[in-house]
Amino acid sequence: MNNKRIALITGATGGLGTAMCKKLYQDGYIVVGNYHTKEKAEKWMEERKKEGMDIRLFYGDVSDFNSASQMIKEIEAQVGPIDILVNNAGITRDARLINMKPEDWYAVINTNLNSVYNCTKNVIEGMIKRNFGRIINISSVNGQRGQFGQTNYSAAKAGMHGFTKSLAMEVAKYGITVNTISPGYIATDMVMAVPEKILNQIVAQIPMGRLGGTHEVAYLVSFLASEEANFITGANYSINGGQHVY
Repeated sequence: MNNKRIALITGATGGLGTAMCKKLYQDGYIVVGNYHTKEKAEKWMEERKKEGMDIRLFYGDVSDFNSASQMIKEIEAQVGPIDILVNNAGITRDARLINMKPEDWYAVINTNLNSVYNCTKNVIEGMIKRNFGRIINISSVNGQRGQFGQTNYSAAKAGMHGFTKSLAMEVAKYGITVNTISPGYIATDMVMAVPEKILNQIVAQIPMGRLGGTHEVAYLVSFLASEEANFITGANYSINGGQHVY
């Protein structure tokens, strides 16, 4: 593998983002991340340094096109051209539709779905010119099956895979692959903060009888980013312990 390839992970400071950054760094890529909160970013970079990892974070509001564009320009000027983009940034604002405020709908659509356009649009031209690229979109099992109280989140996550399929067709001839990963319930801080009773109910629905590990999702990202995965494009990889099969 060309270890000079540069990988950008959005939402890098979360549980999944951190695991992805660490795995791709261990694979030999130059890894950069995106952050939104400065204090969290500084602490995160210190933690990586203690682990012997030099991973730089760049500010960007990926829900805003101009901010995402500026962030990618900074990365490409300071580090180099982005070869691998992992669209991982995401939020939840759960409520039944009857109670869902417009701002909660738009916040989730902008952060989870429009961010995919905002970031990918800013790297795709360079990938085409270099005849290589990997776009990996982190969706969710709830984009496949739906989830009570998540019309906004499920719509955004389903939309990500529609984007994947169409873009995959557009750029296949340039050596660029575009794929989706749809995790089920993974043991991130966000999931572990769920009340124990509800968490137990979730685990009871998973045939493997446990939550997924962030390292397991990161391994799948590593695989799809590799040279060897060059013939895989437009695909959606479920990683949910058998909770939803189709």
